[in-house]
Amino acid sequence: MEGLVTPGFWSGKSVLVTGHTGFKGAWLCHWLTGLGAKVSGIALPPETTPNLFDILRIGARIDRHILCDIRDRNATAEAVAGLSPEIVFHMAAQPIVRRAHAEPAETFDTNVMGTVNLLEALRPVPALKTIVAITTDKVYDNREWPWPYRETDPLGGHEPYGASKAAAEMVISAYRASYFEPTGRRLIAVRAGNVIGGGDWSDFRIVPDIVNAFASRSPLVLRNPDATRPWQHVFEPLAGYMRLAEQLHGGGLSGATAYNFGPDPADTRSVVTLVRVAATAWGGDCDIRIEPDATIRESQLLTLDNSLVRTESGWTPTWGFDACVAETMAWYRAHLDGADMIDFSNDQLGRFIAAAEQGQP
Repeated sequence: MEGLVTPGFWSGKSVLVTGHTGFKGAWLCHWLTGLGAKVSGIALPPETTPNLFDILRIGARIDRHILCDIRDRNATAEAVAGLSPEIVFHMAAQPIVRRAHAEPAETFDTNVMGTVNLLEALRPVPALKTIVAITTDKVYDNREWPWPYRETDPLGGHEPYGASKAAAEMVISAYRASYFEPTGRRLIAVRAGNVIGGGDWSDFRIVPDIVNAFASRSPLVLRNPDATRPWQHVFEPLAGYMRLAEQLHGGGLSGATAYNFGPDPADTRSVVTLVRVAATAWGGDCDIRIEPDATIRESQLLTLDNSLVRTESGWTPTWGFDACVAETMAWYRAHLDGADMIDFSNDQLGRFIAAAEQGQP
């Protein structure tokens, strides 16, 4: 895996993943444990049945599996005090845009104060060297302009989810400057585009909706079919997060405080294009029904400029849009067919790593 991440770096490293029971968190734990890292996790129980955390048996494979609500400052402090992480990936969040619209106070409490509580708990940890805090591409003040957003563009938020994540970035910035940088510890924010891949069953997510419609031969309801998003396979940003952590841990990347992870501009596609490519990969078609929802404000156009992380870290996207969608559908197909999903997931990750090493599109 040289050139993508460094296996020897992670062997024996003490790593804390918050939100490890979620979609991205479970995949990250799967990858890290395969590299020999000593992984601990802090999170709420998985929200769905089925879920990737159970399918990949993450609870039995990591060193510590701690159920904790990061909104509870004392519980978070107690959980972290029992660990000694060198590297932290902060993924715990309320990540659903529609739920944020329905439950704004809970969303701000989780995404903003949860981040405060975690960073407070990490301040006295003597072994800590590196924190990678995952936010979102929705942090930008989206003006629907046609060019990609750069890390220096203004943050904003026209709806509760994006606003909560932009506010979390301000928390991260304050803690970086006030507490972590003065003590020689690194804290970075990373903003990923729309992440898809096998094992996501969250409500109000397009890929689970697609898979459910295909599997049940039922209509697929789309709210905003012409909206464009920076789709990318979950392996793409995870590889970038791990690569950044390695470089930060070694004292590199001294300039930027945030990095975008998204596909190249040509792979930013509409929702309806995603559905059609997914249908081809699945081997069928579905009845698409358009039911706009004017009660929720969602952007029509959103793209990310990934040139900074390309230049400073050397990360580049590996799977293009078609491969990203095809691999996602293949994972769900295998699960429905009763495959050994740990073996299948390892094989899929191996294909991604091989493609990255070969520089394939």
